Amino acid sequence: MSQQSPTFIQKSLAWSVHIFTASGLVCGFLAILAINEKDWRMAMMWLIVALIIDGVDGTFARIFKVKEMLPNVDGQSIDYVIDFATYAIIPAYFFYEAVLVPEIWRFPCTAAILLVSALYYGKQGMVSDDMYFIGFPVMWNMVVFYLVFVWPQIPMLNVALIFIFCILHFVPIKFVYPSQTTRFFTLTLSATIFFFLSLILIVFYYPERKLWTIVISYLCILYYAGMAIYNTWFEKPQER
Repeated sequence: MSQQSPTFIQKSLAWSVHIFTASGLVCGFLAILAINEKDWRMAMMWLIVALIIDGVDGTFARIFKVKEMLPNVDGQSIDYVIDFATYAIIPAYFFYEAVLVPEIWRFPCTAAILLVSALYYGKQGMVSDDMYFIGFPVMWNMVVFYLVFVWPQIPMLNVALIFIFCILHFVPIKFVYPSQTTRFFTLTLSATIFFFLSLILIVFYYPERKLWTIVISYLCILYYAGMAIYNTWFEKPQER
């Protein structure tokens, strides 16, 4: 009995990690309910919670050795299902309902978001061997966040931005994978923490806009863009 008890505890902890991961889908559903009510603030807050869950569940999985404890449960498949819902489908619905572009462009832009997201998930080499996203990752939740809460409301500019990000899915640019990329890990982790804080504060204060929170969010985006340029065109193989 003494030998079986730790195994039961370990498996229970492993299952709790999978349940924690799956809770991101519940957050996504709550975001849908908020979108239906035109409550953009609460809808984005639920998507941010889902994003945070996705950002930390891998750490818990490693701590509790989930793959070893539950070898017949594919956590990555669970993660993919939730990510596609909370990073593509629900943000596309958010975009459509928020009417961020001229009426004639609402459905074409929404359809483009969904189509390119599905194609991106299907391509080989979505993540490189050195743990970078190749092409703009499916992060339409963040695109919608900036369109609704940060960027100026210029409908035709929003149309252009949607199609620019659609194209960037298939341009071989190396985007930082914050929880996995090892180069400049501490700096990237710090930028990511500040980024999350700015997201939460911007949504919390909405519709009021605090300049300092907007500035932080822009600086974080500039950091990620700068790192993408550096990693793609200037990083030398021997530095990895």
